[in-house]
Amino acid sequence: MKEQKSKCPGKQSLYFGNGVYVRGLGSVAGKLEGEGPLGKYFDIVQEDAMFGGATWEEAESNLQRMAVDRAIADAGLEKTDIRFIAGGDLLGQLIATTFGIEKMDIPLLGLYGACSTMGESLLAASVFVDGGFGGNMIAMTSSHFAGAEKQFRFPLAYGNQRPMAATWTVTGSGAVVLSSRQTNYPIRVTSATMGRVVDYGVKDSMNMGACMAPAACDTIYRYMEDFKASPEEFDRIITGDLGVVGREILVAMLREKGYDIEKNYMDCGIEIFDPKQGTDSGGSGCGCSAITLTGYILRQIAQGTWKKVLFVPTGALLSTVSFNEGNSVPGIAHAIAFEYCGAGQ
Repeated sequence: MKEQKSKCPGKQSLYFGNGVYVRGLGSVAGKLEGEGPLGKYFDIVQEDAMFGGATWEEAESNLQRMAVDRAIADAGLEKTDIRFIAGGDLLGQLIATTFGIEKMDIPLLGLYGACSTMGESLLAASVFVDGGFGGNMIAMTSSHFAGAEKQFRFPLAYGNQRPMAATWTVTGSGAVVLSSRQTNYPIRVTSATMGRVVDYGVKDSMNMGACMAPAACDTIYRYMEDFKASPEEFDRIITGDLGVVGREILVAMLREKGYDIEKNYMDCGIEIFDPKQGTDSGGSGCGCSAITLTGYILRQIAQGTWKKVLFVPTGALLSTVSFNEGNSVPGIAHAIAFEYCGAGQ
C-alpha cells in the first residue's frame, strides 16, 4: 500500500493516521471450539454450555462479559479506564449485549452487522480512538450455537437434518481493547473499508457462504482499489465465516476482478473446526471471527509471524421476518488492516 495522505480514500475507506493500537485481548470459547484446531489459543474454554446461566441467551451474556473482563485485565486497565464499548450480537435487539454489559457501567454503542459485527465494532472503535474521542475503546461481539439455532433455524430438540452447505454457529466471544498509544502489543490498526450491502438473490439461509461471498469480494476489491494495494502485500487475507462453499466462490470472483488471493487467503470458519467434528461447511456466527481474531490472528501478528493482515468478517443480513416473507439474504463485509509495528512505535 502506498503512503496514505487522505483519511478518506475512495468512497468507503478510512486511513487511521493518528495511531490506533491493540492494548488488550480476550477470547472465550465453548467446549466444541476448544476441541478444534485453535482450541489451545483461546484464553478461556468453558465446558458448561450454559456458562452459569439459566437460558441460552443468559449464557451468551455471561460469555460476553467474561471476554470483556479478560480483555480489560489483559490491557492492565480497570473498567473505569474504558471510554466506550462498541459491539453487539445476533439475538433480537442485541439482548446478549444489553444484559451482558449493563452492569459494567460503560457507555455502549450497540451494533448489528450479523456475523460481520467484529469488523463493524473494530471499525467504529478505531474511528473514535483515531479521532481523539476515546483513549481506550473496546470492540467486541459474541454468538452462541443454541441461541442462534433457536432464533434463526430450529430448536435443538427438533433434531432436524443439516445440509452439507450449512455452517455451525460458534459459541464464543472476543473482545479487543484499542488505545491511542502503544503498550502491550506491537499491533496497529492502520486502515479499514466499510462494506456495502450486496445481494445476489440467494434465498438459501442454510448456505451462508454463498450469501456472503459476493459482499466479501466487493469489500476486498474496494480496499485494494482505494488504497492502491495488492494481495501480495498481506501475509494473510482472512474472511470471517464463508466456510468451504463460500471460500471457493470468493476466490473465483476476485480472480475475475484481477486479484488472486488464493495463496495467502484463509477463512475463520474453516480454521476453527476440524472436518471430523461434524460441523459441515465450517463455523459461522459473530463469535467465529471474533475468537479466531483475538485468540489466534492477533497473537500471530504480535509475535511477528505475520506483519500485515487484512481481516474481513462477513455477515448475512437476514431475520426471521425477512426469511418468512420469502426475501433473499443480503450480505455485508468490513475490512480492517492490522500491522506489526515493533516495540515502541
